[in-house]
Amino acid sequence: MHKVQDILETRDFIMSKTDYRPMIGMILGSGLGTLADEIENPFKIPYSEIPHFAKSEAIGHANELVIGELKGKTVVAMKGRFHYYEGFTLDEVTFPVRVMKALGVEKLIITNACGAINTSFQPGDLMLITDHLNLVANNPLIGPNNEELGTRFPDVSEVYNKELRNLASKVAEKQNITLQQGVYAWWSGPAYETPAEIRMIRTLGADAVGMSTVPEALVAIHGNMKVLGISCLTNMACGILDQPLSHDEVIEVAGRVRATFVELVKGILKEM
Repeated sequence: MHKVQDILETRDFIMSKTDYRPMIGMILGSGLGTLADEIENPFKIPYSEIPHFAKSEAIGHANELVIGELKGKTVVAMKGRFHYYEGFTLDEVTFPVRVMKALGVEKLIITNACGAINTSFQPGDLMLITDHLNLVANNPLIGPNNEELGTRFPDVSEVYNKELRNLASKVAEKQNITLQQGVYAWWSGPAYETPAEIRMIRTLGADAVGMSTVPEALVAIHGNMKVLGISCLTNMACGILDQPLSHDEVIEVAGRVRATFVELVKGILKEM
């Protein structure tokens, strides 16, 4: 469990560097970090300079915290995230969420690039996360609980806030964007899933599969934040099409739908 002292140290460091006091947080996934470039009058801090922050080596992640104004809202964005598959503990993966909460963030938009399992979806679609499956057999809330951070047994009947999902759907409709909806399965990675594993995950009820998001969402809920999850479906999961998977494809497709994704999130922020 995160140490309150570490969280407050990091919060105080960030607050000493900028007068911005963000109310909305964003975690930007593979190839989607350009949304942070839209932030006006940005203040940027490399993760390497932030106390207690880890440093991601994942391709497509810029590793900086960006704070500023976007669509009239004060936001803090993680341009790149930490992944469990990189060898980080789940405490390290989710620590930035705790810091966002300490900074005053009440709503968190979590994005990712992931594989589609639902065969009615196509690469390049965006998917609103309605619920998730934790298939990693680990949970960021395991360990002694600190009541200052959240309750011992948080209710997860609505991890992805219904009100924010309805708002996102309305914005997508207004912008003529096809916004799929579905269940996201968290897979540890870094190896992609086998065809047999994809058949299992589909049987369990998932529409997409990826290597992030669930730990951050669980810690956000523990901290009583409202969460909105959006996936960029960059490929059909293994075994659906007779072709190998590659991270280059993930980055390429994420790049192709980047403009649509950016407009959608900006539209959502405006209405938040």
